[in-house]
Amino acid sequence: MVPTLTSLDGVVAVLRGRRDVYVRWSGGPDRDRFDGRSIDDLTGADLPGLSANSLDVAPWWDGSVRLWVARRLHDYSHLAHEKGSRPWLLVGEMLGRGPDNEPLVRCREAVAWVDRAVIRQAGAEIDRQQGRWGPLRRR
Repeated sequence: MVPTLTSLDGVVAVLRGRRDVYVRWSGGPDRDRFDGRSIDDLTGADLPGLSANSLDVAPWWDGSVRLWVARRLHDYSHLAHEKGSRPWLLVGEMLGRGPDNEPLVRCREAVAWVDRAVIRQAGAEIDRQQGRWGPLRRR
């Protein structure tokens, strides 16, 4: 059984000493492991891997790991409402890139579900920042 992380700091702790950690918004690891593929929303194309987003901190980032993770979780938070998707963390191998330049990955390890409370904490962290930050949303 995959555990559930209930704090933003818990997600940050997962990154310590690990690489190739991704967040995926979907029906979950059991459903995704069935075929290991994604479908492009716009074209219906079958993609050779799971659409996910890296949580690995970029070398150029000079902010906190907590803010990095908050931003990465907040970027696709609209999917919870629009598609009923839930975020979960995985360690994966990147196979290529999808049409939105997102990593397409093979899941090596399902790490944890990310609770809604974490997404709220990430949103609150983003709201404290200066400037206009918001989720990545295609209209």
